[in-house]
Amino acid sequence: MFVVLDKDTIVEEIIPHLPKRKRGFKPKSPISEIINCILYKLKTGVQWALLPMEQLFSEVVPSYKTVFGHYRKWCKEGAWQTCWVEILKKNKSKIDCSSCDFDGSQTPAKKGGEEVGYQARKKAKTINSLYLSDRQGLMLAMSQPISGEHHDLYNIETYFQEITSVLKKAEISTEGLFVNFDAGFDSENLRKITASEGIIANIFENKRNQKSPSEAEHYFDKKLYKERYSIERSNAWMDSFRSVLNRFDTTVNGWIGFNYFAFIVLGLRKFKQKRKSR
Repeated sequence: MFVVLDKDTIVEEIIPHLPKRKRGFKPKSPISEIINCILYKLKTGVQWALLPMEQLFSEVVPSYKTVFGHYRKWCKEGAWQTCWVEILKKNKSKIDCSSCDFDGSQTPAKKGGEEVGYQARKKAKTINSLYLSDRQGLMLAMSQPISGEHHDLYNIETYFQEITSVLKKAEISTEGLFVNFDAGFDSENLRKITASEGIIANIFENKRNQKSPSEAEHYFDKKLYKERYSIERSNAWMDSFRSVLNRFDTTVNGWIGFNYFAFIVLGLRKFKQKRKSR
């Protein structure tokens, strides 16, 4: 049987955080196998209709539409983000927030859909999301996606606060958090937003920005900024999940769901390694 996460991990770490069904029929197949089927889709990027159902289920084999229906319901309820928040909360001691990295990522949207726009640099229709990772390269949170024609600073106040709200839900304080930003985020507005959250923003100066002589020089730690490569490595880890590498899902909540599910997989693997090393 295909395994991204073992059954015990799914049962102990994921299922307890999924919404409990109060109405309707109880699934004939185990929830753990339904989740494993979604993991197969996440990892391989195969179409829902082409999922190898007989290989993924031990007894009662449901229709792929049943699995898709479960996934869609959980996405609409924000279950994957909730699950990730609870996992973060439980494993706070294993997260390294001595320095964090912030970045935007453009993803080709092969079938169009919600929040999709043409990105000239990619020469394709894309979706743009903002991500925050810790020093180990572990993804912590993401913003609501926006269509690809927008730059990273578009409506930054709203999207940055979405990311910090995930940290707060996981009981991770933003006070004193050191965050690296590349030159694309060099703006006075973002500096004010980060300062209001108690975050130390280490922003690489964008030389194309025209600055008035009255503007004070901003703090910049070149040595710590060089550590920013870790989020590029994180993006490579995320790209190993084919349903995240290219967006085929036409809905925003479906896309967010796959991203947070990838966070869950990468996070649980790392936390499990740390438990073994002790």
